[in-house]
Amino acid sequence: MEYQKYVAKNVKSIEISTIRYFFNMVNQVEGAISLCIGEPDFTTPEHINEAAIKALNDGKTFYTPNAGLLELRKEIAGYMKRRFKLEYNPESEIIVTIGASEAIEVAIRTLTESGDEVLIPQPSFVAYGPCTILAGGKPVYVPTYMEDEFALRPDVLEKYITPKSKILVLPYPNNPTGAVMSRQQLEAIAQVVEKHDLIVVSDEIYWDLTYGVEHSAFASIPGMWERTVTISGLSKSYAMTGWRLGYIAAPRELAAEILKVHQYSVTCAATMGQYAAIEALRNGDEDIARMREEYNKRRIFLLSSLRNMGLECFEPRGAFYVFPSIEKTGIPCEEFAQRLLYEAKVAVVPGTAFGENGRGFVRMAYATSMENLEEAVRRIKNFMAGL
Repeated sequence: MEYQKYVAKNVKSIEISTIRYFFNMVNQVEGAISLCIGEPDFTTPEHINEAAIKALNDGKTFYTPNAGLLELRKEIAGYMKRRFKLEYNPESEIIVTIGASEAIEVAIRTLTESGDEVLIPQPSFVAYGPCTILAGGKPVYVPTYMEDEFALRPDVLEKYITPKSKILVLPYPNNPTGAVMSRQQLEAIAQVVEKHDLIVVSDEIYWDLTYGVEHSAFASIPGMWERTVTISGLSKSYAMTGWRLGYIAAPRELAAEILKVHQYSVTCAATMGQYAAIEALRNGDEDIARMREEYNKRRIFLLSSLRNMGLECFEPRGAFYVFPSIEKTGIPCEEFAQRLLYEAKVAVVPGTAFGENGRGFVRMAYATSMENLEEAVRRIKNFMAGL
């Protein structure tokens, strides 16, 4: 049967994530150390697990409201106010989603019509472009550069804006680069957003994981609250990737429309997970601080090790990635990643997985044990010496 004739053209036009492609390759190489996946190696803190178990034992296994438990939405609102000075009404301006990934998808789908252009800084997380295509829009990739520490420059952004531009995706702290943007830099972007009447989808899933700098939420910039759909979640901060819990905060009118798309897509996030999220937000600040401190030690070690090998790498101040340039090797980043895996048994992701502007780089995640990182560095060093 010729199945392809039944598949929508926009689905056929997107590809499987290169990150997952390399992650799956690791399983074919015995003894390989994976620096591929942006997933904490910590297990979910026990008090959070216990909250979910209690919910199960108490029979809390039924649907919640589409937007999520009000108790959880109140905790999210309280957390955003406490940490980032953001004010949202938990009853009408917060939606609990199945991870930040679903939040990205429903936000873009709600805001995008056929022909709309979505501005996406590059390199960046792999989902923004495909989600735009599936929604009928056109992704427009705006380059960022290592000499700017991969911050989005307002003058560069201006060059890519057309009358069809509608949405700016703002992914900071950034995956894959680890870049952050200062409040002053965000204020400059805000001027462009207002000038061109754009709406912003601000993916701030890593906002708890910054090192030596304070995160500024884009919606806290004057004039930007009403123009911003803020996305975050619990996966990275609380080591809860498999729980699939994210959230959207947006002005009431936008949130009401996003909720319709969310409702027909998934109904609601898993109930027992929502009770776990309440516990995490209420009593998990020390967990974040403990894990962030360990990530910082790994960050410093991996960055200095790569520089000592002669690889050029700016200092990432957020998330848990380093993004070294491998151009000096003369090897394309895809070939470099494959050879490193099969010859040195270390898995990294080629920069082109995150767009053409990632060419010449590889992403390494330090969300793994120091023991693994030390061995990975030893192997990478030997590999580099043999080139």
